[in-house]
Amino acid sequence: MTDPVLWQQEGHVLRLVMNRPETRNALGSVEELDHFVSLLRRAQADRALRAVVLTGAGQAFAAGGNVKDMREKNGLFGGSPREMRDTYRRTVQTLAQALRNLEVPVIAAVNGPAIGQGCGLACLADIRIAAASAKFAVSFLKLGLVPGDGGAYILPRLIGQARAAQMFFTGEVIDAPTARDWGLVAKVVADDVLLDEAMAMARAIAAQPPDVLRLTKRLLREGERAPYETVLELSAAFQAMAQHTEDHREAIDAFFEKRPGEFAGR
Repeated sequence: MTDPVLWQQEGHVLRLVMNRPETRNALGSVEELDHFVSLLRRAQADRALRAVVLTGAGQAFAAGGNVKDMREKNGLFGGSPREMRDTYRRTVQTLAQALRNLEVPVIAAVNGPAIGQGCGLACLADIRIAAASAKFAVSFLKLGLVPGDGGAYILPRLIGQARAAQMFFTGEVIDAPTARDWGLVAKVVADDVLLDEAMAMARAIAAQPPDVLRLTKRLLREGERAPYETVLELSAAFQAMAQHTEDHREAIDAFFEKRPGEFAGR
């Protein structure tokens, strides 16, 4: 059996490809989710990585949970309520936390439908680029379920409470231009150039001073939840740290010498 998520590294950029096209990349089993988490932990530990592109194989980004398993009460959907809660915490929610807490920037290259948990995964990225054929929905209610992956926290922060409520309460599918207009995705591109666009952006990100890049992402994350005064304090501390790096000196030298900087993460 092929791996449910592929690790494809090119220099400082990692491409993670959800690789179950026959199920529209529904990561339904405990083993598949555990594998995905293990790759994210590997990425977190790899200081050479500077950017991640997340995408799906085939015609879909990710279709969410396995409805067949729901009907047959297998995998994530088996056991008592207590057992199901514990399984959800250990798998779906552990995956969501590992992706959200990744220190390097993540770009979701949404190559097709991103439905349910699949939409949640896309929302956990820092930047979303959508193919023209991409579609988004959080259709948990249509299956008699609540969003169990933290989407009720993330989606309103991306598109606002009213539009998030509309998506959750109706289960409606929105197309890529609507997702762009609502601020869910940064840009929409032709299907055949999606991965090229995402990789180009990832390489541009990876060209930045890597340690300071991680600090910048941390500030953005803290800015989502911390008081303004706390973010100011962190900004002052991080700025002092940044100004004592070799990469800062290299950036200043490159600026005056009118050349690209060469950053080593020191």
